[in-house]
Amino acid sequence: MSFSVTYLRIELLRQLRDGFTLAFTLALPAVMYLIFGAGAEWGAIRIGSGNVAFSVMVSMGAYGCVTAMTSLTASSAAESAQGWGRQLAMTPLGNGGYTLTKVLVALSYSVLSIVVVYLIGAFTGAEVDDTWRWFACAGITLGLGSIYGLYGLAVGLIFKSDTATGLASALLTFFAFFGNVFMPLSGVMLTIAHYTPLYGVVALARWPLTAGAVDETLTDPLWQPVLNVVVWAVIFLFLALWGVKRTRSRK
Repeated sequence: MSFSVTYLRIELLRQLRDGFTLAFTLALPAVMYLIFGAGAEWGAIRIGSGNVAFSVMVSMGAYGCVTAMTSLTASSAAESAQGWGRQLAMTPLGNGGYTLTKVLVALSYSVLSIVVVYLIGAFTGAEVDDTWRWFACAGITLGLGSIYGLYGLAVGLIFKSDTATGLASALLTFFAFFGNVFMPLSGVMLTIAHYTPLYGVVALARWPLTAGAVDETLTDPLWQPVLNVVVWAVIFLFLALWGVKRTRSRK
């Protein structure tokens, strides 16, 4: 497997010039945090081991992370399915180096999205009792957000077009609204949220803060968000494998 630092640098800069990447992975999560966390009158209210602003910050960091991972892997899968891989076969880079480069780019922007939101949170009133909780929430977010690389690959391989990235990100926004990410849900909507793809990821990312507390009357047992993450990871894996099989069957 060959690897090109130059190609990695080009890909990082190319995505930095992409307005879609900047808008949905960096700007949108930060703006959503400022509106619903730092700028809201309830931001200073105590919740778990910190305040509501910190909880919103973690949620928006998770949303930015999964969006970055999804959009970049979806575009990579679409590129490969459209024949870009055959072009790369004519260079010393190789498939392994290409894949590694794309993974590193996706991880880089996932980390950047988390860092941007957390830095803004640190200067705008997001508070938690212990410093380690900042790193715990960020680490859980990045680890679980990586699962959405499978989701991005699945969408990119199945649809094999430039619209795959937009579709994957649009669906994530839909999942976030109905997954108790953007705003607190209650009643039937909260019950439904437990089965949506982003619920488990965000619930576990908040765990160092809330220990599973959803509101004043409801606390999730740990197994519930863990099961949610595992089930959706398996679904994404099977969809990605089906996408690979579908792509190869058409060649």
